[in-house]
Formats: sequence, structure tokens, C-alpha cells
Amino acid sequence: MTSTAHGARARARIEITAAIKEEARRRLAEEGAAELSLRAVARTLGMASSAIYRYFPSRDDLLTALIIDAYDSLGEAAEAARDASAGSAPGERWTTVCEAIRAWALAHPHEYALIYGSPVPGYAAPATTVPAAARVAYALIDVVRDAHRAGELDLPPLPGALEAEAARMAADAVPDLPPAVAPACVAVWAQLLGQIGFEVFGQFTRVVEERDLFFRHTVGILARTVGLRPAGTESGPGSQDAR
Repeated sequence: MTSTAHGARARARIEITAAIKEEARRRLAEEGAAELSLRAVARTLGMASSAIYRYFPSRDDLLTALIIDAYDSLGEAAEAARDASAGSAPGERWTTVCEAIRAWALAHPHEYALIYGSPVPGYAAPATTVPAAARVAYALIDVVRDAHRAGELDLPPLPGALEAEAARMAADAVPDLPPAVAPACVAVWAQLLGQIGFEVFGQFTRVVEERDLFFRHTVGILARTVGLRPAGTESGPGSQDAR
């Protein structure tokens, strides 16, 4: 009987936590993260203000939960694209993962803004967000790693002045890859998120009309930056070597 009661309480807690986060996401879409209020969420859900603090002790705790959920959702989309494209040429896999990231962002613009938009005033993300945040980047790095193992990575020379920084970055993030990979991946990551952000936040209005084609073209440029041949240019039977 006690076990049944505990199980019921655990299920109720999960359901209430999910309802709180869902209402918080709705408010993010309508008002933005800076205006998120635990009391307002509680009021909409018909909860006493004191009750919601048993689930999230502060606004920052709720924001952190939403941020981790968003990173995990995006990470799952990127990882699914990486896994589904296994066996394809590295450039095609790279494009597939990048397109999955973009598709997620366009489908979840307010969550994209939460994790990659302007910082929320007064909020500092704790270290607990890092593992979830890293998932999407490592989905792309895995494509680069597989290409390196197959001998299909062709990184440009690294300027001597950047060698020490590249070695440090590689030791922290990709110790199994050539040091030149690290700065290339960081640069590409910033450019990819920036381009997606421009589209999500409406900066391409009246500038870029054929956005799918433009994105795929840009992703090809980014592929070259990390040493991959863009999708459609890989060498093989019946194709030309694009390098």
C-alpha cells in the first residue's frame, strides 16, 4: 500500500512538473524569458504560489530546466540525423545533421531563442546545462571524427600563431582529432548558429528568398572549413574528385 502511494505521488509530481514547464514555455513564446514568473505560472495553473516552489525553488531553476529540455530536444534531433545518415558520405552526413538543427530551430523558435538568443537578465546558466548543450555540437563533431578515421578529412594548414590555442582547444574538446580541427569546428559552429538565428529571428526577410537552397549552399562552405567535401562533391564511382 505504501509503495502504491509513493508511486502515485511520483506520477503526480511528474505530471505537475510537466504542466509547469509547458505553461512556462507558453509564456516564453508570449512574453519572453525575461518576464518569466513562477507566480504567474502558478496562477494560470490554479496552484497556490507557495506550492510551485516545491517543484522549482526559483525562477532560475525553472529556466534551467527549460534550457536543459531545449538542448536535449535539439541534441536528440541532431543525433537522430547523424545516426540515420550513417554509411553516407561525410559531406552528406554533415548536411543532414545541419539541416536537422535548422529544422528544429524553425519548429521551436522560442526555445532556440532561449538557448542561443540574448542572455536573460540576471540569469547565469549553471554547469548542469553543459552536458545537454554539448550534444548537438558533438553530433557534428562525430561526423568529422568518422571522416578523419576513414582518411577523408582534409583540413587547411593552421597559422603558426594559432597553434598553441588550437592545441589547448583540442585537448579540452577533441583530443583524438588533429589540433586544427578544434578552431575550425568552433568557427563553423558560430557561423551555423548565426545563420540559423538570422532566419529564426527574421533577419533574412527581403534578403534571402530561396532559403533552403541558400542554407544548403552555406553548409557546403562550412563543410570545407572543417575539412569535408560538401554533399554532392565526394569522389566515388562515376563522380569527380572535388578537391
